[in-house]
Amino acid sequence: MKIYSYNVNGIRAAIKKGFIEWLKKDAPDVICIQEIKANKEQIDLDVFDQIGYSNNYWFSAKKKGYSGVAILSKKKPKQVRFGTGIEYMDFEGRNLRVDFENFSVMSLYLPSGTNPDRLNYKFKYMDDFHAYISSLLNSIPNLIICGDYNICHKAIDIHDPIRNANVSGFLPKERDWLDSFIKMGFIDSFRYLNQKPHFYSWWSYRANARANNKGWRIDYNLVSENLKPNIKSSYILKDIHHSDHCPIGVELKFN
Repeated sequence: MKIYSYNVNGIRAAIKKGFIEWLKKDAPDVICIQEIKANKEQIDLDVFDQIGYSNNYWFSAKKKGYSGVAILSKKKPKQVRFGTGIEYMDFEGRNLRVDFENFSVMSLYLPSGTNPDRLNYKFKYMDDFHAYISSLLNSIPNLIICGDYNICHKAIDIHDPIRNANVSGFLPKERDWLDSFIKMGFIDSFRYLNQKPHFYSWWSYRANARANNKGWRIDYNLVSENLKPNIKSSYILKDIHHSDHCPIGVELKFN
């Protein structure tokens, strides 16, 4: 089971840059998409049907051209859950979950803290999301949360930890939260199998950051500890360019 996560920074823009052709070639079983910036009716869904993703689910923000998540799957899930049931979260279209026989997959787009108001919003979201997942694990124990967390966990996950120490995305409070969230019962699937530095999933468009690999690893496929024996590989597809992010993958084996 090959599962990808990808913040596309606008699905329509990504499609114009070759997203469909790449998806057809790489053919993950499930791909979680963040920051779709579109409503379902604004997307030509036929292109997904034609490459084997007729099971495609979209959860857009109420504000047009903003946020939103999606999940594309080759296999039809048993159940689809749009949102968390927490109104202010769901207003921005940040959570979508599909349930299969042996596991569930969630696409998550955690807010960024671009200014003081949004940083406070982010902290509230983090606290409420932690409580939501803590409760959810009682009924959905085999959970994979794929997405853009907008947080670098450790110094190894950012190109310049010293100068970014007071920047949202690498604040001690954010890093402590992610540490606590993972310890609730998840595995950072990339770091589980890869301990080398200089692996990132997002680069600023400024100062030639991507060419110089001055990036941040803020996208994660967090896998429930129950599924640890099933993890076979994990990776970052840094050479895929449809967005300021790149896709990340995890592969699990089930009998």
